[in-house]
Order: sequence, then C-alpha cells, then structure tokens
Amino acid sequence: MLKIIKYSFFDLVRSRWSYAYFLFYLLLAAVLLFLNNNLSGAIITLMNVNIILVPLIATVFGVMYHYNSREFTNLLLAQPLKRSAIFTGQYLGIAGSLSLSLVLGLGIPFAAYGLFRSTMIWNFAILMITGVALTFIFTSLAFNIALSNENRIKGFGYAILLWLLLAVVYDGIFLLLLASFQEYPLEKFSLAATVLNPIDLSRILILLKLDISALLGYTGAVFKQFFGTSTGSILSSLMLLLWIVLPLWRMRKTAERKDF
Repeated sequence: MLKIIKYSFFDLVRSRWSYAYFLFYLLLAAVLLFLNNNLSGAIITLMNVNIILVPLIATVFGVMYHYNSREFTNLLLAQPLKRSAIFTGQYLGIAGSLSLSLVLGLGIPFAAYGLFRSTMIWNFAILMITGVALTFIFTSLAFNIALSNENRIKGFGYAILLWLLLAVVYDGIFLLLLASFQEYPLEKFSLAATVLNPIDLSRILILLKLDISALLGYTGAVFKQFFGTSTGSILSSLMLLLWIVLPLWRMRKTAERKDF
C-alpha cells in the first residue's frame, strides 16, 4: 500500500492542477496579509474561504482522479493486492498531496510575515488542521461517490450536489428551521445539526479558538454556551475525526464488494 500511496501522491503533486492550487493559496495569503496588515484579520478571512473552497477542491479532485485512473486501478486489481489497500493507498496519496499544497501555499507567506514570532501561531495551526481535516473528509466522500457510480457525469453531478448541500443548502435549511420554530427550545437540535455537517464543525472549532463572539452565529453561540471553549474544541475535533473514519470505512467496504 505504501507504493500506491507514493505513486498517487507524486502523480498528483506533478499535476498542473496541484501547482495551480498551491499558487492560488500562496497569492491569496500574500494579498490578505498585505490588505489586512495583521495576522489576525488574514486568518479570519482565510477561515471563510477555507470552509467553502477546500471541500470543493477535495471533492472535485477526488472524483476526477478516480475516473481518470480507472485503467491503472483495473491493472492493480489484477495483481495479488487487497482491494482495500489499493483504494486506501490512492485516497491517502490524493488527500496528502492536496493537504501539502494547502499547507505550503498558506504557510510560506505567513511564515515570511513573522508567524513564528507571533502569538497567532496557534490560531493559524487550527486553521491548517481544519483545512487538512476537510480535505481528507471530502476526498473520502468523493471516492465513495465515484465507487458507487460508474457513469462519470453522474458521479461529478452527485459530488457537486454533495458539496452544495453541505456548504450552502444545509445552513439555509437550518436557519429556516430555527426561524420557523423559534418559540421552542432548539439548543439540542442545534448541536445535533452541527455535528452532522463537517463544514459547520470546522467553522465552530476555529471560532472557539479565536474566541470571536461577534462572528458566532446561533449554532456557535449555543455550542460555546454548553461546552465552553476547551470542551467544545475537543468535541469538534473528535467529530471531525469520526467524519474521516466513517467514509473511509465505507469506501473500503464498497471497494471489497464492487464488481469491477
């Protein structure tokens, strides 16, 4: 499996799309640091970009890589290798290369700006951790979609639909329900609804670390009120880890049962 991880990792690292992803974040971080003239403002702005863009890129790259490497995958399946090892290796290679582009693209400008001499280094670390977690989560979700759909167009459609549901539609429906049933106690419902969306979980984890109550919506305020900053961060981290493990487990099971 290590050879598969290495091949998938370097195959995507050499891709022009990987360079474009790296350069985009490099330029974005440099521009934000120039405009904000401080680390705190740039980190807050990057949070809003990360929780939307990182899942989209991971979803598209995951689906695209699976369909484009189908012939190579079929060749590997003809070898005495476990199916779960093949797809897990590809998944780790892709998610690892995307995470590297993200960390380097954002890390280089911030390091040059003096991040390591600033107290904001831990806030930046949380931003990177959540970005990497979202990359691994949505890459595994993309693999699940691609494995379940042989049709390339249908697979891409489902992948984009999944991203739209979790990044845009989910919050809209959530706010609509809160407004419609505002007379009822909805604290437990808000917490449960937040756990079901990794993007909301990442947002809350960052906001709790930054401790910016003005940016906390209703969900984040309830989360902070019930769990506090430390407990809320731990619970958010555990839920994000669960969001990584469960899709990966399903991907391995689907790969073992699938008739190639």
